Amino acid sequence: MSDNKEFFITRQAIESLTHKLSLPELGEYSQDWEYESADSSRVNEFVSFYESAELNPSEKFALMSLIISSFDDAVTEGKIEDGIWEKIKGHLISDIDLNRKTILYWSLVDEEIDNCFSCTPFMREIIFN
Repeated sequence: MSDNKEFFITRQAIESLTHKLSLPELGEYSQDWEYESADSSRVNEFVSFYESAELNPSEKFALMSLIISSFDDAVTEGKIEDGIWEKIKGHLISDIDLNRKTILYWSLVDEEIDNCFSCTPFMREIIFN
């Protein structure tokens, strides 16, 4: 990692992405935006937006968190679109400094695979290969 900057999902990034992607508005007591706003049917749309939109680092970090959460739901539901993981993986790797925390979180490297997220085997590809 070239620097030790950590990224977090900011209120500004949430508001911006909610507007740009027409996501549901969060309630007053909402937490974990990336889980509440996840949508397995929109993974490809979210990835396309990640590729084409002009986003600042905070927005990119938040959007990738939303993408992975949505992808995890798609894996759980057995609705993975062809080629989508390779696109996501490519973005995670190409923006590794931005996404390192996300990769580690979803990889759960200290857990047995049967005690993990549905997308954990995919995320572990990045760490262990």
